[in-house]
Amino acid sequence: MSSVNQDKQPKKDTKFRGWLRTIDSLKVMKWVVYLFFFLFLVLPLVSVFLVSFTGQPVNLLGSLVNPDIMATNIERLSNASFEHYSLLLGGTYFSALQNSLALAIGVSILVILMCIPLAYAFARTTMPYKKTLAALCTIPLIVPTFISAAGFIIMFGRTGWVNTMYQSLGFDGVLIDAYSMTSIVLIQVFFFFPFALWPMVAAFKIADISLEEASNNMGAKNWSTMVFITFPLAIPGIISAALLIFTVSFSDFGTPIILAPDGLNLIVVEAYREISGFFNWAGASILTIVMVAVAAIFFWLQRYVTKNMDYGTLSGKPKGTKLNDSKIVTRSLLVFTILVLVLPMSAIFSVLLQSFATTWGTGLLPRGFTMDHYATVFTRSGDNILNSILLAGGALIISVIVATLVSYFVVRENTSKLDFMSSIPLIVPGIALGIAYIQTFNTAPLQLTGTAFLLIVAYAVRRMPYMIRSTMGTMMAIKSDIEEAAVNLGASKLVAIITVVGPLMLPGIAAGSILVFVTVIKETSITVLMAPSDWAPMSLMVFQNLLRGEVYTASAMAMLIIVLVIILQTAANKITKNSLY
Repeated sequence: MSSVNQDKQPKKDTKFRGWLRTIDSLKVMKWVVYLFFFLFLVLPLVSVFLVSFTGQPVNLLGSLVNPDIMATNIERLSNASFEHYSLLLGGTYFSALQNSLALAIGVSILVILMCIPLAYAFARTTMPYKKTLAALCTIPLIVPTFISAAGFIIMFGRTGWVNTMYQSLGFDGVLIDAYSMTSIVLIQVFFFFPFALWPMVAAFKIADISLEEASNNMGAKNWSTMVFITFPLAIPGIISAALLIFTVSFSDFGTPIILAPDGLNLIVVEAYREISGFFNWAGASILTIVMVAVAAIFFWLQRYVTKNMDYGTLSGKPKGTKLNDSKIVTRSLLVFTILVLVLPMSAIFSVLLQSFATTWGTGLLPRGFTMDHYATVFTRSGDNILNSILLAGGALIISVIVATLVSYFVVRENTSKLDFMSSIPLIVPGIALGIAYIQTFNTAPLQLTGTAFLLIVAYAVRRMPYMIRSTMGTMMAIKSDIEEAAVNLGASKLVAIITVVGPLMLPGIAAGSILVFVTVIKETSITVLMAPSDWAPMSLMVFQNLLRGEVYTASAMAMLIIVLVIILQTAANKITKNSLY
């Protein structure tokens, strides 16, 4: 009897192995990627959309395992209506939407007006110290906005050193109220302008100068050529940059949550208060849908502009660019660039000084200096530093795996649906994604709300597009015959990707990894909304310390974040060999 069983066992193993060989492992991985995006992107957004009609949580996953939850969901969906959307027609929500739109439009216009001469200076002139100034113009981009808000308070608070100096000159009151719409606008303009500057520099650089030369040969003066030839050629890049600034400003959470006065309603702040303070699912969901819709519209406009406004003039013949070396122009632009940098550099320097200050009252400088605040950070908040690294590392692992597979499927198999799904996080504000996650994963079978795992997934999904764009560019440069050779030698497609394609993608993966790690380290909105207390990262501790008035410790930890981000950003620039000047 035993010998018969032994004879049957090898046959079963052989059949099982044969069945495994028939499975297309690559197709399985594609479905795993689809499942990932469905669970952690599509489903949360659909769920929060349904809640905006029911006014109460609708847990779609819970319906699959719990009949009571299914019955409750059916009842709530049967009572769905547009009643809650009437809140948008008046009152707090409507004013919050109006204020946020006005803020984003105003910031976009101011940034573009400020960046036009800056971009021209970097792209088309021999302005002195371009490399140094270009590096300084990049620093505001890597500073979390709530840290820049802290610097603004040090400068323009009631006892801030700028207002102190202003009053010492004989003026009454304050030069700028730190807690006002003016402050929010200034911070967003002077800390978001790099988002628009470098695309505009590229737009000025790529235009064919033969048109400008023709204009000059026909007798046009330099200023006339600049106004009627140079700037119009850069219009697509300028409009695209304006739409990008609008989206960034509209979804910014760090600045308004710190500086918005009680009477000023902004949509991101209202959404945060509705979910964290009142657990108002209807209000939070409606505001989430509005944020996603507005961001989606402007993201679509940006794509439409770059696709349909074709001002291309480049030919295959390379042409050298003649830089404007007029001393009047270059020196004027040098002064203008320095003036633009004064405010953001002063805010960062103020945070640095406060991190070393014993006390800082109404004087222009602190009364004394100490290292105690940094010692406090490392002794009391060492776990927070470790949490930041572990959370960012977890998000990075997920991003690398998913982004590598997405890049392969999009480039090799032209999977447009996956390309579209992977782009959705670009239009979802962080606070909106956090609200969607909290609502979706608060019951079985995936009761993940309040866990570090869900926070890591949220980080990964939100920053996934950065990794995908980096790896996709590398993937396009890899010829398909390399992996085909591996398959012909007996390797499966999945093994070929891991052992052959993967190593060739390392430069793109490395650059994207640093970018993901940097942006996760300074992430504010998702962190504040979702981070569990035992997994609080550095950004959350800085935010909480600012709200508690522990400004010196907050400044010390803020400087650690800035230094860490600068180091990683420098490494990323060296890897990609990116030169913007």
